Amino acid sequence: MSHELPDGYEISTDPARLDAELIHRWLSQDAYWALGRPREKQDAAIAGSLNFGVYDSASGAQLAYARMLTDLSTHAWLCDVYVAPAARGKGIGTALVAAACDHLAPYGLRRILLATADAHEVYAKVGFEPLADPAKWMALGEQ
Repeated sequence: MSHELPDGYEISTDPARLDAELIHRWLSQDAYWALGRPREKQDAAIAGSLNFGVYDSASGAQLAYARMLTDLSTHAWLCDVYVAPAARGKGIGTALVAAACDHLAPYGLRRILLATADAHEVYAKVGFEPLADPAKWMALGEQ
């Protein structure tokens, strides 16, 4: 599933490298699914997730973010995938999603889910497909 990250960038799962203030600003101000999300909610989401950051190798600046909610056994939910506008169009998003899925491959999860309104092509490159039978799925809460 691996997709190469362009030269000059690196992916890390080290929570100490995350720029929580920047992640909150990205998501709460520019991501349609998280507009207005309070900082304390975002910090709690980070604390309860497996987080992935993409960084400029030279400066260390964070350029992208994604997180996984998972039991590390059967299931995961990929969410909050965000690439800074200046870094888009370079394959960073696809490489980030592939790295997150590859990270979980050793656990033999049955399924990784996500929801997107506009980035289907990014996820399809990594192997994601529409649900075969969406009528089986239900949700509680905001849709």
